[in-house]
Amino acid sequence: MNVLATRRLRWRSLLQAATIARYTVYHYVDAIAPRHDVVDALRSYPRYLRDRRRYRQLSGQRLCRYDDNPQLRDWTPTSPFDPHYTYQDAWAAREIFGRRPARHVDVGSRVSYVMGLTAFVPVVFIDLRPLEVEFPNFESRAGTLLDLPFEDRRVESLSCLHVAEHVGLGRYSDPLDAHGTEKAAGELERVLAPGGQLYFSVPVGRPRTAFNAHRVHDPRAVPALFPELRLEAFAGVDDGGTFHEELEPAALAGCEWACGFYRFSR
Repeated sequence: MNVLATRRLRWRSLLQAATIARYTVYHYVDAIAPRHDVVDALRSYPRYLRDRRRYRQLSGQRLCRYDDNPQLRDWTPTSPFDPHYTYQDAWAAREIFGRRPARHVDVGSRVSYVMGLTAFVPVVFIDLRPLEVEFPNFESRAGTLLDLPFEDRRVESLSCLHVAEHVGLGRYSDPLDAHGTEKAAGELERVLAPGGQLYFSVPVGRPRTAFNAHRVHDPRAVPALFPELRLEAFAGVDDGGTFHEELEPAALAGCEWACGFYRFSR
């Protein structure tokens, strides 16, 4: 290799290292002050101040600065939404509604999804942090995905959406465990009754651990976490945020940040 080629390789390596360092710093800073939110807010302040001044003129009211509550990120042309959570919640609710179980158990999924299910099925919600609400068709119990409060093969209808990827990372004050997702899957499998349905989702794509936020799993490897169960259906959201109702897990294998929705049965 000549001197020029060696220099080019060295500069390329330095540039790659600098890029990695920059994005690493971004990740740590974002935990405190997400840069996109900060930039959007700063750009929106002039409009906020113009609107405030104009509103004061229109209303004749005296606006007290102490009472101001600037909302600076809602001037969007369309309603923003998170594709993973929005599509997975709708998918699972539709699946459960179609089967009308006598009772449904959810472990740690989104509160809005769980409360919505109560419109058509009694729900038992299990979480490390119990949901202290009083509502018809709803029961909350303290519990952990590694030790569910049910006997073997007793739960007819069960969901765990965008949860298992967090287990063992300490994000929710749970003990650190490098095999948290696998153990969580084993516990879900343990309690699922014969003929029962499990609705399960995790981020899928390039396998990795983004400590302490989540893990991303190879979509083709997830069914192997449930050796006693049968994969009945698979849907998901790709990197572009597009929902696909019928897929093979391999279709999302090359993604960076996709989400796989699995329906298993025993």
